[in-house]
Amino acid sequence: MPVTDDEIHEKYLERAIREINALNHDVQDARPDEGSVAVVGAGHPQADVLLLKHHASREEVEEGVAFYGRTGSALLKSFGRLGVDPTTVYGTLCDKWSSPDGDPAGVLPAVAADVLADEIAIVQPRMIVVLGGDALEVLNGLDVPLAAPVRDEPGTIQRFTPACQVLVTPALDDALDELGAKQAFWTAFRELGRWHDALPPY
Repeated sequence: MPVTDDEIHEKYLERAIREINALNHDVQDARPDEGSVAVVGAGHPQADVLLLKHHASREEVEEGVAFYGRTGSALLKSFGRLGVDPTTVYGTLCDKWSSPDGDPAGVLPAVAADVLADEIAIVQPRMIVVLGGDALEVLNGLDVPLAAPVRDEPGTIQRFTPACQVLVTPALDDALDELGAKQAFWTAFRELGRWHDALPPY
């Protein structure tokens, strides 16, 4: 019997789940000391959209999961306004290890960059939303095949690789309590809705 498209998709999904789980175990094992906390990515392992921010908030450190807490809740509301299904999104951090008080744990940048590059290769998103200039600097420093440098131009959708685009926004963690900063984030982030609406149907 010939293999159906659904069966092929299921096999790819199963492989992505295994690879993400293995990568998260590696992140846990790579903690620089017993006092540091690993904060792993969360979401669909074959997401259309990958959210990337630089480091964890205190809430994310306490839970050990990226985009947990106020920032995640704000993004869920934003996805709802844009008509983007949050189950098609994966969120992760550049710096995956923190001390319990939320400060970076001092892991070598090259180690964190390798983990992030592997994560992007597994998820294979169509769009990476980069929250803030620090995260953009890390993304531009990754060794991703056929990647083009991404400019720090919030709200402009840019080519990253032949199969993936990037949308840069201002950082969100520090903007939640300041109206002007929240408006600047939303002005850039809503371009994701226009991109999503233009996607061809599956």
